[in-house]
Amino acid sequence: MLFSQNSSNGGLLASPLLLKRQVFYSFHYYNDHWRASQVRNIGVVEGNRPATDNDWETVTKSGERAIENWINNQMKGRSCLVLLIGSETAGRKWIKYEITKAWELKMGVVGIYVHNLKNQGQSTARQGINPFAEFNLNGVSLDSIVKSYNPPYWDSKQVYKYIADNIRVWTNEAVEIRKKY
Repeated sequence: MLFSQNSSNGGLLASPLLLKRQVFYSFHYYNDHWRASQVRNIGVVEGNRPATDNDWETVTKSGERAIENWINNQMKGRSCLVLLIGSETAGRKWIKYEITKAWELKMGVVGIYVHNLKNQGQSTARQGINPFAEFNLNGVSLDSIVKSYNPPYWDSKQVYKYIADNIRVWTNEAVEIRKKY
């Protein structure tokens, strides 16, 4: 861990940009669960427990209240929501719920485009719309407050490396941005 000099008492402080955050991953399950699992496996932040296909099917069949409860329980103890943005993420009811809930809980919020990561069929997808543009905070579009990162590569391996190299900084930055609002 890197340290910086504390000028007031001469002590060393841990750099906040190197903290390993507890995060909640938000994504369109059916389209992007494979891409999301790649990001989860990076391991530089701690994510919520992934739902298996059977778990998610059971939760969704149990009704809207069960879905809300599952999301709420998964968000407990998390400091940042990481929205993995795929081709069909924007406009989805539960994505909107997760963004709203994270903001209410004063969690950091950050978006990462994952369309150029390959799925289980070795296919990439088209870039989706920024879901934060659908939200307004005191007359300001949330997409001008919340940062969304689009890796500047087409090759899936380079996209993965770019996310791996930066996700810890992005999540810590998101928490610091949220403190301002």
